[in-house]
Amino acid sequence: MTDNPRGEIVELTADLRHSPYYSPDMAPTTRAERRWSAKDLAVLWISMSACITTYQLASSLIDQGMDWRQAILTILLANIIVLVPMVLNAHPGTKYGIPFPVYCRASFGILGANIPALMRAIVACGWFGIQTWIGGEAIHKILCVFFPTLATRAKLPLIDITVPQVICFAIFWLINMAVIYRGIDSIRLLLNIKAPILIALGLALLAWAYYAANGFGAMLSTPSQFAPGGPKAGEFWGFFFPALTANVGYWATLSLNIPDFSRYAYSQRDQMVGQALGLPTTMALFAFIGVAVTSATAVIFGKPEWDPIVVLTRFENPAVLILAMLALTLATLATNIAANVVSPANDFAHLWPKRISFRLGGLITGVIGILMQPWKLIADPSGYIFKWLIAYSALLGAIGGVLIADYFIIRRTKLKLEDLYQSEGDYWYTGGFNPLALVAMLIGIAPCVPGFLATVAEARFPQFVGFWTDLYAYAWFVSFGLALVSYTALMLALAPSPSGRGLRASETN
Repeated sequence: MTDNPRGEIVELTADLRHSPYYSPDMAPTTRAERRWSAKDLAVLWISMSACITTYQLASSLIDQGMDWRQAILTILLANIIVLVPMVLNAHPGTKYGIPFPVYCRASFGILGANIPALMRAIVACGWFGIQTWIGGEAIHKILCVFFPTLATRAKLPLIDITVPQVICFAIFWLINMAVIYRGIDSIRLLLNIKAPILIALGLALLAWAYYAANGFGAMLSTPSQFAPGGPKAGEFWGFFFPALTANVGYWATLSLNIPDFSRYAYSQRDQMVGQALGLPTTMALFAFIGVAVTSATAVIFGKPEWDPIVVLTRFENPAVLILAMLALTLATLATNIAANVVSPANDFAHLWPKRISFRLGGLITGVIGILMQPWKLIADPSGYIFKWLIAYSALLGAIGGVLIADYFIIRRTKLKLEDLYQSEGDYWYTGGFNPLALVAMLIGIAPCVPGFLATVAEARFPQFVGFWTDLYAYAWFVSFGLALVSYTALMLALAPSPSGRGLRASETN
């Protein structure tokens, strides 16, 4: 294992190809493979942030009562908050060249790392399904322009979508699988093409809204429903904190698996500057586009419309509609592959490194994404925020708390790289699992469970309404903080001594 004078980059020198926990997909990146500058990481975030779900998330805040200033500030604040764990968790990826599942081995154990990796993977499968559904709907809307009867088909029982929607969803799913089969090298090209296309489309949509609504005054003058005298007067803070938590949860997935990308960065400065420039700024800009256009639709159509695909179907020129939908399809494809396939493909490959490749992991992601019926996850704004985004933020916050506590507090950024791939190393703990990490993770999640139950089934769990639902509004913050504190306390009190397994890496590297 070698490193540079500043300790920024550490490389693996031992031959570990014989280890069952090593594979080319899980191996640390070499210096030659580190080609991402600050600009590349900024482009990565611009590409992933400029997407339809960002537009919908911002617009849903308007639909639930916020005015445009409240919505933009909520989203900007949330992304500044999530940038902190994003940069911190990127550090081991850049320093050691390891992907997210291998990063988890230091705290959860070599086998125990599969637990947080799979939890994160299942959430990514849900996001993969959502983005695939959006891309399929874009194709469906294009076809409906030329074949209007497709829009009148009856919904199928149980799944609640029509046969044409199923077919379009399947077509876009197959396109995603084809890109996955071509491998990770195709992602960078897609992102470079996608970023300017969707930003241009968003700005064009904003210009149309300005013209159709007779200026931004009419578009953005709608007062908050939470203002005095409004229909939701006095309820602002009760909505703000769940909305803030949901927006933090929006990128809580990437705040964990960011090592999957930062492992290709030249330096720590590149990953920090690139992320700081790319994430909050793009989210705020594209959120403003979503908020402004949705506000305009209230003037233009008589009611706010938070789905940009539906807005685009109102255009009378078929050529404009087709070009817009094709742009959305390409943009959605690029975001989906980068944000929702790279990580779960690695996570599933981590289950059996010698047998499951990145490609097979991507196929598993695609199948689970279908089974989760993503069209139901985003069926309405309140369900999207309170049942999907906040719920998984509780899970991922707890994992993030354990990872950051282990890497920065317990080990002080020092890992023994070879031992991350060997059962006889420092990270084997008890049979490959660190029970203290699992306990800390459960401590972080547990207080959020009653509030979640009351949110999804209030009639069945009325006893949890009140304190527990209020606490649930802060799910990511609660789970992250409790997991971080409890893991630190448990490891300092109960972990083996520095001469034993589990903590030795922090003393010897």
